[in-house]
Amino acid sequence: MRFPSRSLLPGRRLSFLRSSTQNQNPIPQDVLDGLDRAQTLHGRTPDFPDDVREMVRKAEVHVRTLQDPGEGFWLGELEADVSLNAEYILLLRFMDISRPEMVRKLANHILNRQLEDGSWNICHGGPGNPSATIESYFALKLAGHRPDEPALEKARRFILDAGGVMKARMLTKIYLAYFGQFDWRGIPQMPIEMIFMPKGLYFNIYEFACWARAYTVPLLVINAMRPSHTLPPEAELDDIYVIPRDQEDYSLDKDLKPISWENLFAQADKILKVLEKSPIKPSRGAALRRAERWILDHQDESGDWGGIFPAISNSLMALKTLGYSLDHPAIVKGLAALDRFQIEDGDVIRQAPCVSPVWDTAWVMLALSEGHREESRDALERGAQFLASNQIRRKGDWSVKDPDLEPGGWAFQFHNDFYPDIDDSAVVLMALSNQSLSDPERKETLLRGLRWLLGMQNDDGGWGAFEKNVDNPIYDHLLFNDCKNMLDPSTPDVTARVLEMMGRLGFTQEHEPVKRAIAYIERVQESDGSWFGRWGVNYIYGTWSVLAALQTIDFDRESPMVRRGVGFLATRQNPDGGWGESCLSYDDPKQAGRGISTASQTAWALLGLIASGYEKAPIVRQGIEFLRRTQNDQGVWEEEEWTGTGFPGAFYLRYHYYCIYFPLLAITRYGNSLAASSK
Repeated sequence: MRFPSRSLLPGRRLSFLRSSTQNQNPIPQDVLDGLDRAQTLHGRTPDFPDDVREMVRKAEVHVRTLQDPGEGFWLGELEADVSLNAEYILLLRFMDISRPEMVRKLANHILNRQLEDGSWNICHGGPGNPSATIESYFALKLAGHRPDEPALEKARRFILDAGGVMKARMLTKIYLAYFGQFDWRGIPQMPIEMIFMPKGLYFNIYEFACWARAYTVPLLVINAMRPSHTLPPEAELDDIYVIPRDQEDYSLDKDLKPISWENLFAQADKILKVLEKSPIKPSRGAALRRAERWILDHQDESGDWGGIFPAISNSLMALKTLGYSLDHPAIVKGLAALDRFQIEDGDVIRQAPCVSPVWDTAWVMLALSEGHREESRDALERGAQFLASNQIRRKGDWSVKDPDLEPGGWAFQFHNDFYPDIDDSAVVLMALSNQSLSDPERKETLLRGLRWLLGMQNDDGGWGAFEKNVDNPIYDHLLFNDCKNMLDPSTPDVTARVLEMMGRLGFTQEHEPVKRAIAYIERVQESDGSWFGRWGVNYIYGTWSVLAALQTIDFDRESPMVRRGVGFLATRQNPDGGWGESCLSYDDPKQAGRGISTASQTAWALLGLIASGYEKAPIVRQGIEFLRRTQNDQGVWEEEEWTGTGFPGAFYLRYHYYCIYFPLLAITRYGNSLAASSK
């Protein structure tokens, strides 16, 4: 894959700006003084043990070959389940776009991933998922596959055994309703008039997480207009209803407790549906125009909406529903953005949810910086230039909650100016801080990002992923939010990343943002000593993140909190010396820290233990030995397991570079820790 960064877009090359004169989130003077003294880490290679030195050398050589020769970024494939392939086929049908060869290759990937029982899952090794299977079955029919083909027959049996269409998630039912394959009576009313709700009101779109807002606003448009798409009889889905469609009970309160938020929303839904039948809707036209304007205003110049598949796809369908032609610039650019997410591999196409150049580049730079090799100097400098050029200087949706805060964050993707994220920004700042800060522009980039991150701290002391205080639990009870993924509260992993960044930049336990972050982390530690991982699988990820952060601020390694975290990791080591955890731990806490050993999760556990002072412990050496045995001749590691998280319980990711740069980081940090402790 090859993508242009923001700096290559016409009229978008960023100049470095002078620091804001506003005294927002003042950075302590001792931290500023420390930044002035920061030096590059190149050319100070420590004396690693022979086996560690060779592991590091081989991995670094390979990693450097993966860098983009032009712009200096690193970018690994971001793999998701086949639902995205299915939804792209549905999108093409909705848009009346004929791309038979693309559809054939998208369908081939779906067929290749079918499980033996006829289903499709949402993560490697996971059980069949009814919603993913229904979407795949429908997409294969639209792609021209016959219902009597063995693959479709097996899928149909699985769906019926699982309860049929009625057991699908709400978003799947909404997709089916667009094509007349699910009754709108079973879809919660989503009044488009909510676009008028003032930003300070209890209910308004800015209380949704940014990803939910980006795909919900276009859903409001489509659901208000309810377009109808005629299908040939062989593509219809009557065959996966347990009860004939016209006899199903579509009421939304049939399985709800009498007293619950869900039941309250179900009763409100009945009222809204009665009002929807009225021919007089005085504000409907104005609401549609407001939503249309919001969608157009939130499209990046690159064509992306939010830099993610669901927001782009839904926005395209909304504009088509509003009457936009396929040659309209917004639709042309949006389709091109989605196509950039595709990976064509022979006779298949895999549809990615987004791309991760900023995230991958920052972590690779941290891993290479840890090795201190002169051979990595040029690669690191080009990576730093890429990251600096992609700092976002415009205000996005986050500014609704804090309008006076100056921008300065980074997004996960190449193009996502409205939604820089906190996790990426913290890792970028750590990566840039390892480079020479003699360049005033580089230092100003660092300070601008630091001020933005400090301003994004939530009231509870933690940090969410994208915005501030988007954590009202009532939104988890909305009927169309059955995946419970519309909030962006503080999480231990993101909070720990910012805390680690602050520690690396010279903050101490005496500084107020650090105090508040530590208090949050102490409150959310699990009873077994672990911490939850919102964006990586799962308790191993969260526990590593916290332990690594505490080390940078010199937190007492003998404290009960640290010792309990170490104890969790120590008890989860597998007999082969590695660590692993499956996505099942999000649904079953008994699976916390348990699973097949993987290179990425072994690296996380090692990083947590090394940060806590256990670099000489036998369990650490056993973990290093696991990585030595599993490193291949090219110097890298391979894993099929999925260790990234999109939405717990609903959407998981396989970052193809996780099993490369995290083991490299763990091994080099292990070597550095041994060298430091031997002095």
